[in-house]
This record gives sequence, C-alpha cells and structure tokens, in this order.
Amino acid sequence: MMDWTDRHCRFFLRLLSKQTLLYTEMVTTGALLHNDAHRFLRHDVSEHPLALQLGGSVPAELAACAKLAEEAGYDEVNLNVGCPSDRVQNNMIGACLMAHPALVADCVKAMQDAVSTPVTVKHRIGINGRDSYAELRDFVGQVREAGCRSFTVHARIAILEGLSPKENREIPPLRYDVAAQLKADFPDLEIVLNGGIKTLAQCQAHLQTFDGVMLGREAY
Repeated sequence: MMDWTDRHCRFFLRLLSKQTLLYTEMVTTGALLHNDAHRFLRHDVSEHPLALQLGGSVPAELAACAKLAEEAGYDEVNLNVGCPSDRVQNNMIGACLMAHPALVADCVKAMQDAVSTPVTVKHRIGINGRDSYAELRDFVGQVREAGCRSFTVHARIAILEGLSPKENREIPPLRYDVAAQLKADFPDLEIVLNGGIKTLAQCQAHLQTFDGVMLGREAY
C-alpha cells in the first residue's frame, strides 16, 4: 500500500504477527532503476518473510528489479496487476494490465528466468470492459503457463475511468464466489483472497476455500 506499508510500518506489524508474509509498498521499476534503489529496498531482518511488490510492464526492467530484490534478500517478488489509479495506468502499471495477459505472462517469465525467488501476481477479478469470468480464467491461465504458481485475488473488478482508488476499493461489489471458482478451476495454484476481510473469524472461514488471505488497510 503506497505511503502506508513502509519499513517502519512493517517493523511494527511484525511485532503483532510473527508469521504473516509482509509486503512493501508498490515500487515502480523506474524508482528502483533510476533512483537510489537502497532507499526503497532496505529493511530490517525482523521483517521476514517479506515480499517486494513491483509496478511495471517492461519484462527486462522487471527482471532487473527482481534481481535487485533477490540480492537484497527478499523472500518473494510480487507483480501488481491490481492498482487502478490514473497515475499508474498512464505508465501501463497495475490493473490496466489485465487487458494484456500475454504481456503479464512475458513479465512473469522474464522475472522467473532472472531469479530463483518466487514470483507472484496480485490482480483483480477483472476491469471494466473485460470483466467476464472467461476473460479472468484466460488471464490466470496464460500467467500460469509462464510459470506463476501463486495469485492474490482482489475479489472486485477495477473501474479504470471515473472512480478514485479509494472508490475502487468500495464501490465495485465483492465477488468471493468468482475467486472461489478460480480455486476450483486451478486447484494446483496457490490462490490468496483479498478484499473486504475485516475479522480473524472471516479469515478462518475463507481459509476453508482459499490457500491464504491478505489484509490491507484493515490490518493498518
């Protein structure tokens, strides 16, 4: 979560949970490759297990950033295909990539070829104009063929025009049933559920269907 899960926040969250996989803020490839990478990558050893979330759409650049993450000791590299903000859309980052599954597959393959660190994808269940289950299934299928074994599914579509990022977390309805259908159709994949989960009791209920749950601002 940009401007939220910085290293100070993650250090604090680790005091609350010894096992939860923590995520960095989304960091763009440009920020890592053209600025002080150490400033974005530094973390305390206590934060592990820790994933670096990347925003980008150029396979070679994502591969270079995955190498930086591996060298810095991250346990996972996650590609953000869920952020709906105008700022990232203009740079072909985030949820708009759901319209380009072949490109996402190329990005994942480039990263996996570059590192031994697990490469994962976080995405929506669709975007406006591309919100059928068949299109979602095709997206996951193509990225799976590229080698991705773990998908975190925000169980809402993203509306790419007319809604703010905050509204995109609240207005499109939650469709846990769609995420559950993905798990049924891809039983070999790790499917982690995200979106609208507020209590530990809800987490435990969802874990009967899914391999994991992700909490965002609720944890904060």
